[in-house]
Amino acid sequence: MGIPVVPRSTKILVIGGGPAGAYTASILAREGLEVTVLEKDYFPRYHIGESMLPSFNAFLDFVDAKEKVKKCGFVMKPGAAIKLNQYKREGYTNFIQFNLANSAWNVLRSEFDEFLLQHAAECGARVFNGVAISEIQFSGTDKNVPVSASWTSKYGQTGTISFEWLVDASGRNGIMSTKYLKNRRFNESLRNIATWGYWTGAGVYSPGTDRENAPWFEALTDESGWAWFIPLHNGTVSVGVVISEKSNSIKKSQLQVDKDKDVAHYHNQLFDYSYSAEMNHYAGPHYRIAGDAGAFIDPLFSSGVHLAFTGGLVAAATIKASIKGDCTEDEAIAFHNAKIGTSYTRFLVVVWAVYRQIKTQSAPILSEVDEDNFDRAFDFLRPVIQGGAEADPRLTEDELSEALEFCGHGVGPASPDLFESVSRRIDPALLTPSAPLMSGREVDALVGEDDEAKQVLRKHNSNKALSIAFDYQNNFRNEILNGMYVHLEKGALGLRRV
Repeated sequence: MGIPVVPRSTKILVIGGGPAGAYTASILAREGLEVTVLEKDYFPRYHIGESMLPSFNAFLDFVDAKEKVKKCGFVMKPGAAIKLNQYKREGYTNFIQFNLANSAWNVLRSEFDEFLLQHAAECGARVFNGVAISEIQFSGTDKNVPVSASWTSKYGQTGTISFEWLVDASGRNGIMSTKYLKNRRFNESLRNIATWGYWTGAGVYSPGTDRENAPWFEALTDESGWAWFIPLHNGTVSVGVVISEKSNSIKKSQLQVDKDKDVAHYHNQLFDYSYSAEMNHYAGPHYRIAGDAGAFIDPLFSSGVHLAFTGGLVAAATIKASIKGDCTEDEAIAFHNAKIGTSYTRFLVVVWAVYRQIKTQSAPILSEVDEDNFDRAFDFLRPVIQGGAEADPRLTEDELSEALEFCGHGVGPASPDLFESVSRRIDPALLTPSAPLMSGREVDALVGEDDEAKQVLRKHNSNKALSIAFDYQNNFRNEILNGMYVHLEKGALGLRRV
């Protein structure tokens, strides 16, 4: 077989074949557009980030890949257990409580990422492995429109490919953000280090129940971070620890081991800094940024692939909308920026809520939250927090603190037995998905001094709010940003005005 020849031009160039790039390419190719993917590595290749969220199923279903993934044999994830206090029972997020089909998966990323990139090729995208982008060339009045890219292959070939549209899905390297826009902003309160490895012979969480083999997350007793335990289908478990950069430096300096062992111990280590783009700049004229290339959030809530798919779908929808004339390119750019910023902020606030409990730290300062993003991310939640629909539109420290407390209840302890016991002495309709959201003050007023009922109702309302915030259907079919929403229909993908 000869060396694949990279074309000299393409309608849409996608840099990177990971989940964000492969997903974007699958969608755009299914829309009948010419798409070329250049991936610097050869797949399969190792990657961390094995645990998925329930939205995984809906995203894959949109590109007709869900049933294929089910046949891969990955471990089902019925929910997730998280223990934040050594003296209390762990909390549990139950994905299948109201719908058995809502189970997520734990995947081997080497296998899943290769599958997804192959699926992009089957959808019609031209995929080239072992081809890295070294430079991007720009044109336009302000030299801000990318028009071509220089590449180098692992075979030693070089060349240039021109394009009409660019999707940067280059992962943490983020060529557009780091080399050209120079707009990457690190979250100072989440400067962490992740260290991990793989083990065999481990036990199973909650055997014989509907929670069997769920992943386990636990706060470290010294308040420096947290650990994960994720079962995989090859018989191993992924075990990792995420701690602050400062704590990591102290612990490494205290290790009394020889050099070789020290290197081996820290082989699987990643500077796990959370970051986003200044001024919500994830798009520009004829380019979109998706996945880790634009933003990354601490892995506590397994948000990596969810945000990659979100970015890929929005990139595809806004490019198609601009091409079809659903809106102007400026409007498409604004929609992409708003959607990515909103999705990132939702997870950021939830992660902060848990970190505040892990580290007993004060709420983050407002300078680390973009007010517009907060408003869009929790527009349905603000009246609940503030106690009325005529709420003050300005974000305050108190409101942010209440949002953190509200979200934090979602990972609080509440056993099935406790839920059942409480449901017998309060209106059981309050524990259904259709019940209205209740603030902490409303819960207190309803149940009085019944602490168990308070605990259950607060957890239920927090879970319900977060499920709304991260729900695929809600976020793409129902969420309106800048007067538009994503029109999810194969062959007619784009944006629609309200």
